[in-house]
Amino acid sequence: MIRYDRITPEGTRDILFDECEAQNGIINRLRGIFEEKQYREVMTPGFEFYDVFSSNAAYYPQESMYKLADNRGRLLTLRPDSTIPIARMTATKLKGHALPLRVYYAQRVFRQQPELRGRRSEIMQMGIELIGASGFEADVEVLTAAVDALAACSASHFRIELGHVGIFNKLIADLEAEPAEKERIHRYIASKNYAALGDVLEGARQDKTAEILKELPRLFGGAEALEEARRLFSGYGGDLPVMLEHLERIYRVLARLDFGDQIMVDFGLVNQAEYYSSLVFKGYVASSGDAVLSGGRYDGLFRDFGENLPATGFALNVDALTAGLLQAEPEARGAADGTVSAAADGAPGLRIALTKGRLEKDLVGMMEAAGYDVSLLRDKGRKLLLPIPGTKLQVVLAKAADVITYVEHGVCDVGVVGKDTIAEQGGVYYEIMDLGVGLCRFALAAPMGQDFYGGFGARRIATKYPGVAAAWFESKGMDVQIIKIEGSVELAPLLSLADGIVDIVETGSTLRENGLEIIEEIRPVSARMIVNVAAMKLKKAEIDAFAAALQTAREGADEA
Repeated sequence: MIRYDRITPEGTRDILFDECEAQNGIINRLRGIFEEKQYREVMTPGFEFYDVFSSNAAYYPQESMYKLADNRGRLLTLRPDSTIPIARMTATKLKGHALPLRVYYAQRVFRQQPELRGRRSEIMQMGIELIGASGFEADVEVLTAAVDALAACSASHFRIELGHVGIFNKLIADLEAEPAEKERIHRYIASKNYAALGDVLEGARQDKTAEILKELPRLFGGAEALEEARRLFSGYGGDLPVMLEHLERIYRVLARLDFGDQIMVDFGLVNQAEYYSSLVFKGYVASSGDAVLSGGRYDGLFRDFGENLPATGFALNVDALTAGLLQAEPEARGAADGTVSAAADGAPGLRIALTKGRLEKDLVGMMEAAGYDVSLLRDKGRKLLLPIPGTKLQVVLAKAADVITYVEHGVCDVGVVGKDTIAEQGGVYYEIMDLGVGLCRFALAAPMGQDFYGGFGARRIATKYPGVAAAWFESKGMDVQIIKIEGSVELAPLLSLADGIVDIVETGSTLRENGLEIIEEIRPVSARMIVNVAAMKLKKAEIDAFAAALQTAREGADEA
C-alpha cells in the first residue's frame, strides 16, 4: 500500500522561515491599513454547508469545491470564498446592526485546481467588505483602500483596472441572439478573442448594439479609452450613459491620487458578470502573471440570505504578494550584475513564447517582414532563449502546450500557438489575434465506405485531442468511447482499435493513403497570438505595438 505521510496534497505546501516572515509582514501591513479606515476583523468557519454556495454555482461550480459530509450525512464544502460566508453571517448574526458595516478578513480559501497546472488549492486571502452603503462615495472608499493596499504591499509596479458589468449586461440583453450565442459573446469578450467575437457577431443583427459589443474588449487603457467609449455609446438609449459617467467619475478621482498613472479602465472586464452587479476592478503587479486583487459591487448577493443590502468589497491574494516581495531582492541583485531578463527587470520589454516547428518558421518570416532583425532566430543552433537585436524582445522556443503554460504563468508575456492546442488545453489568457498561418482543420475521419453514424453501438474514437473530441460528440448528443493516442492516430482504425479518429487535417493525403476519409469537419485551426492577463495591463503599449507590426506584415503578405 502506498503511504502519503511524507508529502502534502496537490495544490498545498509547507511555508517556512523567510516566507512566513514575509507573509506575516504583509498581513500586518494590510491589517493596519484596514483598521485605520475603521474596518473590523471577522472570521468565518473553514467549512460551510454546500447550500451557502449553491446559488452561486456559475461563479463557484461544484467541481471547483472540496466537499465532505458531516456526521448526519449533510454536504459540506471547504470555504472557496470569503464574501459569501460573510453575507450569510451578516444576514444572521449581524441582522439589525447599524449600517454601513465595515469588516475585513484574513483567512484561507480552498479551490480545486486543474491537475498539473501549478496553481495553489489553498490560498491566503485578505479583503474588506463595505455592507449597506451604495453609490459613488462607497465605491470610491473601497477602491481607495484597494489602491492603498497594493501600494503598501507591492514589491514592484502595480496597476488597477476598473470596469462596469452593467454596461455589458445592458448590451447583451438588447442583442437579438440565441442564449448559446450570447454565452459565446460573453466568453470571447472576457478573453479578448477579437477574431472569434467578430465572427459570431457577423451572424447577429447588425445594429448599434452589435457594433459596441464588437469593440468592447478593445476599449481598455487610460482617459483615451473613456473618450472612445463616450463616442461609441453616443445616442444609445437606456442607462448606458449613466453607467459610463459613474465609471468616469471614479476614474477621475483615483487618477488625482499619487498613483494616477497606474489606474486604467477595461470595458471588457466582464468575466464575473454573474456575480457582480455594476462596478468591478482588478489589481496586477509585475511579479505575478494573474490578478492579485479582485473586487466589485455585488448588490444582489444578500437576497440569497433574505436581505436586500448593497455591498462592495475586494480580496487580495496574500500568497502572490508574498512571492513578489521575496522575488524583489534577487531581482535587485540581478540588475546589479546585468543578468536580469527583459521580462523581469521592470523595463518595457516583451518575452514571446513561440511554438517550435512550422509555426516558428511562419512567425519568423512575419517578424522579418515587419522589420525585426531575426538573424539570431534563423541561426539559433540549439539555443531556446534568443534576443531580437535592437529591441527589448526575447523569443522563447517551446512545444505548443508549453507555450500556453509559460504565458498563463506570466514567465512569457506573449505566445504564438495553434488553435488546436488552445482548444484542447484551455487556460487563462487573452487570445487577441488570428495570425492567419498554420491553416488546417479538426475533422472526424473513418475508414472509407463505413457507415459511421449507423448502428446502435457506441463508437470508439482515437485522438490526440480527447477534450476537443469529447466536447464535439457531446454537442451532437452521441455517446462515444475516446482513446487517447500520442502518435499516428491513423493507425488506430487500421488495427481495429477504433472506429474513427478526430485529428487535425491539412490536405487529407495522409488519411487517403491509409484508407480513411473525412466524415465531418469540426472546426478550422490557425495560429493565434495569446497574451498573459497581467502583461496585457502592465505592458499594453508594447504588446499593441508588436501585434500591430505583425498585423501589418500579414496584410502585406495577403496583398502580395
